[in-house]
Amino acid sequence: MSHIFISPHPDDAALSCGGLIANLRELGQNVIILTVYSGTGALDALTPYQRQALGFGGKAIWPATEAFDRGSIAADHDVPGETDAGLAAWQAEPSRLAATQRDADASAKEFWQRASWYRRADISATTLPRGRSADASDGQGANEPGAVAIAAAAGDAMAQRRMEDERYALFAEASVVFLDLADAVFRGYEGDEQLFGAVRAGDDAPVDLLRREIARLEPQRVYFPLGVGNHVDHVLMRRTAAALLAEGRAWEMPGPDWASRIAFYEDFPYAYWQNFDVRQGLAQTYTAELPSDISLAPEITDIAEVLEQKVQGIARYASQVTSLFGSVDKMADAVRTQGAAVALSAGRSGAAERYWSAVRRG
Repeated sequence: MSHIFISPHPDDAALSCGGLIANLRELGQNVIILTVYSGTGALDALTPYQRQALGFGGKAIWPATEAFDRGSIAADHDVPGETDAGLAAWQAEPSRLAATQRDADASAKEFWQRASWYRRADISATTLPRGRSADASDGQGANEPGAVAIAAAAGDAMAQRRMEDERYALFAEASVVFLDLADAVFRGYEGDEQLFGAVRAGDDAPVDLLRREIARLEPQRVYFPLGVGNHVDHVLMRRTAAALLAEGRAWEMPGPDWASRIAFYEDFPYAYWQNFDVRQGLAQTYTAELPSDISLAPEITDIAEVLEQKVQGIARYASQVTSLFGSVDKMADAVRTQGAAVALSAGRSGAAERYWSAVRRG
């Protein structure tokens, strides 16, 4: 038997479903994590907000540039009206040296993003009294990387997040499949109001892609995010599930109803941050897109015996734990608190996760 967990981003399945995943593996069930938005898309126009939303800063690798190549100094730039006549082969016009200096400074800024300060790349070896090198005073604490650094940081960050997903899969004895669609912040969503607001027109749910991948894996059950928190990528996954439920029977020989396969999980940490309360039932926000003959029934999964295993699994996502919770200890406290709250709301002790099974009426 196989269970597929639709994870909008690397870490969502572990954060929201780590307890159930551990229980299923204890029972010998196969677990497959389908990570959807794990790609970068275009890297040449990221804003500071977008870098922050992805969970990384502006740290750069050594820049891919020829600015540090001393052989390129003499003829880097053509300056109208200037001539090399009368200069030795190793000399360069002052204006050309100045242009090269600017390039070197820009490259140095990209490189020194890994430090808390910036040293000027002085190609002329200018020194101050007592032999101290001159730094650009206006560059101290520079924090705005160039395009090369932004692209490198973005690509490296998403690669790191995929690697963390693989480490979690190894830890949880699960499989992971990356669809590498571009994260919302790479699709132009800028600021929290947009990222947690309405899905943009034309930003469609990848229904065909998900249908094909799920059917290929022939799971016993598929778990989609409910969309607590309203992150646009999570909402698009909920819409995908609603579209599949509207299709009814879709598989061959025999064709089981999607409603017998699909369940929704409560997105953590959003449910924790918002004190998600379902004592009066689910809000219409989470059911409005479902077919009229589909209802959602709650199911409680006891995770008391695997709670610490869930904490250890989430800790594999080091790049996200700090940005989401501040520290591993605070993350562990949040996981334990939410587990206890869900159990208590169901009249139980210990810790639990809640899922919402799609049921077709009539």
